[in-house]
Amino acid sequence: MSDPLVRIAVVDLDLRGRRVLEQIDLDLDAAETLALLGPNGAGKSSLMRLVAGRLAPSAGTVRVAGADPFREGRARRSIGWVPQEIALYPRLTVAENLGIFGQLAGVAWRDRRAAVAAALEMADIADVAQRPVGILSGGYRRRVNIAASLMNRPRLVLLDEPTSGVDLAARAAIHAVLDRLKAAGTAILIATHDFAEAERLASRVAFLAQGRIVREGRLADLLAQLRVGAPERELSLTVPADGTAEAVLRRAGFAPADPDGLTWRSVERSGLDGAALLGSLRAQGVPVAEVRVRAPRLETLYLDAIRPREVADRGASEPRRAGAAG
Repeated sequence: MSDPLVRIAVVDLDLRGRRVLEQIDLDLDAAETLALLGPNGAGKSSLMRLVAGRLAPSAGTVRVAGADPFREGRARRSIGWVPQEIALYPRLTVAENLGIFGQLAGVAWRDRRAAVAAALEMADIADVAQRPVGILSGGYRRRVNIAASLMNRPRLVLLDEPTSGVDLAARAAIHAVLDRLKAAGTAILIATHDFAEAERLASRVAFLAQGRIVREGRLADLLAQLRVGAPERELSLTVPADGTAEAVLRRAGFAPADPDGLTWRSVERSGLDGAALLGSLRAQGVPVAEVRVRAPRLETLYLDAIRPREVADRGASEPRRAGAAG
């Protein structure tokens, strides 16, 4: 069995005296897509910068194609880095931008024209090659940003929130670019807050909380581990719940999903099917209009992985009350 393209082993990262990442173990194979998910401040962007060679770990090792990306140029040359911020020259044309990024990536002058053409084709932006970047839509600029990372034909592409701030059509176009990269055998590491995007693109996911990976694996396998017949349930109420109804709902494991209290949602597993749950709540005086049953998806996995960690961290940080049991 061949070694993974990316290997992160027992990595810690300290920045400005604070532990940002702790005991990170993660592998990524060629032609595989891994999505990093977690709340703001969980360490996703820091982990991406470690893999890109922008940061050095405080402990442990990071290897890309067998080399240290922080210290060895051959490792960095195998990486395409797409930051969340658009890093382009607005007054230059798309082709001129790609030529400059090819030069920065070390592409020889004689090979640069072919590299620009290949990146334009992969990102499907040849139709705007001679337009200044500054007049393009946000979606096109993001595709140019991706194309700029492809000038050295990398084996690994890192993307930090690649569809942030774009409309649905642009999002679909960006996803098509990533599909073509996967088909060409490129490994992809993507940090995103978008569950639908992660499900659409990734074969594996890793959940980060407080600088640690709290769950990781193949998405299909993780979803299969959720108990069949105990999916997420969503309630729609005809009127805001009064005090009695609210107490019943909370005891049943539900929480309000909107400010008006018209919709309540739960990922608790009571074992009741939709019809039995509806009957039980109505019998207790809760004016439920319907119960919508949804199959477990990535959001359910995420909450299942992240919430226990957040609760534990809050408990550890709260002062104990006098008289509490030890």
